[in-house]
Amino acid sequence: MKNLRFDKPLTFIDVETTGLNPYSDRIVELSILKIHPDGTEEYKSHRINPEIPIPAETTAIHGITNADVVSEPAFHQYARSIRDFLEDCDIAGFNVIKFDLPFLEAELTRANVEFSRQGRYLIDSQVIYHQRDPRNLQAAYKKYCGKEMDNAHSAEADAKAAAEILNGQLEMYQDLPKDIAGLSALCYEVEENTIDIEGKFIWSEGEALCNFGKHKGRLLREIAIDYPEYLEWISRGNFSLEVKKIVIRALNGEFPEPP
Repeated sequence: MKNLRFDKPLTFIDVETTGLNPYSDRIVELSILKIHPDGTEEYKSHRINPEIPIPAETTAIHGITNADVVSEPAFHQYARSIRDFLEDCDIAGFNVIKFDLPFLEAELTRANVEFSRQGRYLIDSQVIYHQRDPRNLQAAYKKYCGKEMDNAHSAEADAKAAAEILNGQLEMYQDLPKDIAGLSALCYEVEENTIDIEGKFIWSEGEALCNFGKHKGRLLREIAIDYPEYLEWISRGNFSLEVKKIVIRALNGEFPEPP
């Protein structure tokens, strides 16, 4: 990664999945490329039994069938080693912020393994690409690396391609930040008052405030007392596991505390 300054490992993550929803779908293949500041590289790559069927239309995209993964370990068997591999690392990838990372976070939560994006810089070469020239991974690879991509939708190939694309972008666009913090700020803007990654709950004078739906603008504490059925509905709905944890704790009288 000759065009980027960084002082702790940068990990490029790519997953192949059973579908598009991180809360109901599962990972079937995971690859992580870790690049150290001295240029050395490490790989971690696993085929994973999702424990749910892989739809035929999804297999048509990444080529992984139910038969390919039926004898593979489930995600929870890898969870701790994956978390440890990402320890003290920043995170990068192609569409990693909206796809790969949410899937990984959901799987780790289901495996009861603590993981947080807090304290990490996030860099998404797709965000940069869409700002400069909207296309897809294969087109980005051709544009920034000057060659055709082989084996697209293999997690390992995609993770390697994401690293090469970012390096090519840094070389092509000399005005891009050459440090991790600068690139992360370009790719991933977090509102200071958000409590969860989706911004469903926000801080208001030290209290958690609902930021969506029919009770938007109400304090979480008030909703838990006056409309507990609403929080119960959220706990069963199609929301992030982080949001569900917040409402379940609120139903038990536990509320977020300001950092």
